[in-house]
Amino acid sequence: MTTVSEQRLATIFVEVADTLVGGFDLIEFMQMLADRVASLVEHATVGLLLADEKDRLRFMAASDETTSLLELLQLQWQDGPCLDAFRTAEPVVNADLSAAAPRWPRFAPYATAAGFRSVHAFPLRLRTDVIGAMGVFGTGAHLDAADAQIMQALADVAAIGLLQERTVHHNEVLTEQLQGALNNRIIIEQATGAVAQANNVSVDVAFELIRAYARRTRRRLSDVALRVATDVTILPVTRD
Repeated sequence: MTTVSEQRLATIFVEVADTLVGGFDLIEFMQMLADRVASLVEHATVGLLLADEKDRLRFMAASDETTSLLELLQLQWQDGPCLDAFRTAEPVVNADLSAAAPRWPRFAPYATAAGFRSVHAFPLRLRTDVIGAMGVFGTGAHLDAADAQIMQALADVAAIGLLQERTVHHNEVLTEQLQGALNNRIIIEQATGAVAQANNVSVDVAFELIRAYARRTRRRLSDVALRVATDVTILPVTRD
């Protein structure tokens, strides 16, 4: 990651900070964040969780399907680095999964079996407010101190942007936005499964097809997913 250009980093920080736009889509924003962070760290995937109105973490986005499952299992087991980062408001950096079973007795063995060697987790925080966590799951080298600082800075900027969006746009409560996003996430998962089955493609490919169509037609991801979930034939699929 230390080889990433300053221009590339600057562009990503601007994207993450840019929440004050018309038609802000929380799920699309979180997906963009997961994808951008994953592109910065070689041989790594990224997952994102946000807290609901009862301060319970909920899955929001991931850079691939394997990481979606890792995040969901952390929530189910209440065991894992993202929960630690959220509870303590402190990052977890360069945790060696092969030696982490005493710390995360269910998560660590599962993640190791899935091929991951290290894990990092960063709280989405602004001062004393922690609204979520970002997990970075690695199969390659560890993060150095500078890279870890960049990861935490991106998480902090995302938190600031989300809290700012809440305040500026009609004083909406973040948890209300989150509930709507959770409902939309269910629809997106249903649509993704339908596209994957109908076209005999992986879940990751199906999700990218829906997302690409939403961008081409300039529609919200959740709106396209709702239509696809009820009629999968509306999504044009280009085959190689």
